[in-house]
Amino acid sequence: MMPTRSASYAQAPAWGAMGRRRRHTRRGAGRLKAILWLAILAAMIYASVKVIPIYVNEYQFQDSMVTTARFATVNHQTPDEIRATLMKQAQTDDLPVQAEDIHVVNDAGNVKISADYSVTVDLSVYQLTLNFHPSASNNAL
Repeated sequence: MMPTRSASYAQAPAWGAMGRRRRHTRRGAGRLKAILWLAILAAMIYASVKVIPIYVNEYQFQDSMVTTARFATVNHQTPDEIRATLMKQAQTDDLPVQAEDIHVVNDAGNVKISADYSVTVDLSVYQLTLNFHPSASNNAL
């Protein structure tokens, strides 16, 4: 049995001509919000795909600096040999590090290595510049 029009509007469902329930026409705001959230999510994924590999390469370079500093005294490496080893690692990791960016101090068995470089990431709408300052040292006992 179909509800009558005398029932209160708040309690009676909105019925169409064929007896089917009509959809509310205010659902556009929900769709717009969903599209907006999907666009934000897509932008975050795009930025992550561009930026995360750069941080991974920086971590690998930092790790090679620590390893090189730790074994530099044992291997009797000069500062120029340490710099050359780190330049090979920087090229392997595809980092824009120049030889003059790597600072090596070898003082009586204490090796301190530092590097300063920056990477510019093209995010299509913004140029993001990431500055890195990795350093490593070994402290002789």
